[in-house]
Amino acid sequence: MARNRANTMGVRSVTDALGIAQARRGRGAEGTARALGWLSLGLGAAALRAPSDISRLCGVDDSASAPAVLRIVGLRELGHAAALLVPRRTGWAMWTRVAGDLVDLAVCGSALRRRRGQRRRRVAATTWAVAAITAVDLATAVRASRGRRLPGGTRVEASVTVNRSPEEAYRFWHDFENLPRFMYHLRSVRVTGPRRSRWEAKAPAGRTVGWDAEIMSDLPNELITWHSVGRTRVPNAGSVRFVPVGDGRGTEVWVEFEYASPGGRLGRLAARVFGENPQQQTSDDLRRFKQVIETGEIARSDAVPQGTSLQQQVKQRAAQPMRLR
Repeated sequence: MARNRANTMGVRSVTDALGIAQARRGRGAEGTARALGWLSLGLGAAALRAPSDISRLCGVDDSASAPAVLRIVGLRELGHAAALLVPRRTGWAMWTRVAGDLVDLAVCGSALRRRRGQRRRRVAATTWAVAAITAVDLATAVRASRGRRLPGGTRVEASVTVNRSPEEAYRFWHDFENLPRFMYHLRSVRVTGPRRSRWEAKAPAGRTVGWDAEIMSDLPNELITWHSVGRTRVPNAGSVRFVPVGDGRGTEVWVEFEYASPGGRLGRLAARVFGENPQQQTSDDLRRFKQVIETGEIARSDAVPQGTSLQQQVKQRAAQPMRLR
C-alpha cells in the first residue's frame, strides 16, 4: 500500500501519489502484455488441437505442410504465453512476440501470392489480422521497454507544493543555472546551448563528477525532461512536472531522478553511511526550492543549517537561548 509521507513543508516521498502514478503506467503496459499472453495461450492451444481447422480458416488447407507449420506456431505461441504471464518478463517477452509476428507476416505474404479466389480472401483476412496484432505487440513492447531502469541505477521521486503559479515555477526551473541554489549536491550548472548544459556535482568521499545534459521534452509550464549525453561516470536522467493547484495560484512540483551511482553498490552503501541518502537529499532539495522560489532565500537555523543528512548533522550545534537585554 502506498504511504503518504507529507510533512509540514509539503514535501512527499516516492511512496505517495507519484509512486502510484508510476505504478499505474507500468501496470498499463503489463496488463496489455498479460492479455496478449492469454491470447497466445488460446492461439497455441487451438493450433495444436485442431491444425486442420485452423489451416482451412486461414485459407492454406491446400498445403500439405500447413498442419505441421501450424503445430510449430502453436508451440511458439505457448512459449510466448509462458513468458508473458510470468511477472517482470514483459519487456523481452513482448519483443519475442514482435519477432514472431514479423515471421508470420512474411509467411502470410508468401501464401497470399500463391492463392486465388476464396482461399486468397481468407489469407488476406488472416494477413490483416496478423498485421493488427503486430501493431499492438509493437506498441506494447515499446511501452514496456520505456520503463527500464539504468543498469545498477538509483531512482528517487518526490514532490512539493509551492505558492507560485506553474508559469513561475517552470520559468525558475527551466533556467538550469538556478538548480545549484537549492540542490545541495550540485556545484554548478552552465548552459552551453539551446538544449544542452554542463553539470558539476559532488560525489561520495569528496569527489566531483561532471557530465553534459540535454533536454528531451520541454512543454512550457507543464514538463521538462532531460538526460546525460556522451560518456560519463554517472549516467542519469530526470524530469520535473508542474501541476496547478488552488485555481492556478499554487503548483505541485513532481520531480524524478535516476542515475547510476559511482562505484555501483559499494558506492551507494558508502554514500548512505556518510549521509548522502538520495531520497533524503531530494526531499531536502525541494524544501530549499520552496523557500527560494517563495521568499528568494533559504532560511537557516542552528538546528538545521543545511539539511538533515548525517554529514550535515555532525556540523550542527545546539540552538542557543536568546539573551534578553
